[in-house]
Amino acid sequence: MPPEPRPQSRANGDPVHAPPASRQPRPARPRRRPGAGPGIPQRTVTVIVPSAPGGTLDALARFFAQAMAPALQRGVVVENVSGAGGLIGLQRAARAEPDGHVLVFGNMGVLAAGMALNPDSGFDPRRDLAPVGVVAEVPMVLAASPASGIRSLPALLDRFRRQPGRLSFGTAGLGTTSHLAPGFLLHLTGLQATLVAYRGSGPAMNDLAAGVVDAVIDQTVTMIPAHRGGQAFALAVAGPGRIPQVPDVPTFAEGGVPGFDMVIWNAFAAPRGTPAAAIARLHDSLEAALRDPDLQRRLAELASSIPPAEARGPAAMGRLIAADVAKWTEFVRQSGLAKE
Repeated sequence: MPPEPRPQSRANGDPVHAPPASRQPRPARPRRRPGAGPGIPQRTVTVIVPSAPGGTLDALARFFAQAMAPALQRGVVVENVSGAGGLIGLQRAARAEPDGHVLVFGNMGVLAAGMALNPDSGFDPRRDLAPVGVVAEVPMVLAASPASGIRSLPALLDRFRRQPGRLSFGTAGLGTTSHLAPGFLLHLTGLQATLVAYRGSGPAMNDLAAGVVDAVIDQTVTMIPAHRGGQAFALAVAGPGRIPQVPDVPTFAEGGVPGFDMVIWNAFAAPRGTPAAAIARLHDSLEAALRDPDLQRRLAELASSIPPAEARGPAAMGRLIAADVAKWTEFVRQSGLAKE
């Protein structure tokens, strides 16, 4: 028989005996990260913005990413995925793992009305995304290129009449609010213009400043800084009255187009199938962000208002998406805007 193994010895020569099985140390359990629990992200949260950097969606998403992070106890990063009027970014978000670590930030255009302009895309926001929360309502502003010499809405409309189809609107892409807005304005006035689609409002605004396109209609988040900085000349603002941030800019009603009333909701969604606990946690982080004084100040400076609490939740957002899909599908059917 082979000899029994000799017990190990300490440095001083005394034998070392293994403790009884009942006293053997147990394997260490994985340590739960601080704050971990149902619905709480376990790693960085990614916010997909379906447009190029520099536009309204990008700016608002970055404001909220910074303000959400403390409530989530995780970092929040923004990823720009532009193209096809926001469709590429939306599809990326819809295909993401529904585990509470991916959000998409959009607005009335890409999250609802865009479906009316691109019904064969295979994407349906009502089916493919889970609403998380509405966070801002933002008026639309019409601005002309400084090089155009146009300094009022009546002057722009007069030039449209004298040069039908020759003037151009830059847009953030088919299905975006900045594409729907000029289509809506032309429908109301019975005028014609060329719509030039870009991969987001940032590139469109760059070409407006350079005089490549004649006009752009976009949200105040983009237009107020451009107007103040001389890259664009604001002609009219949507809504019931002028806004204090640019008191020199008249309303569309003052300019002769009272029916142009586009104030745009902006919101977060998650991939379909994201657990209810994760949706609730993400929504709570948005509510915490909206209480942040610095975020409130930033929104106010850009004429962005916070919706009432009853209009901010996932259920209210779902109803909003459904209503705007129906509304803008009917508008596109009547106006033929999808043919632009």
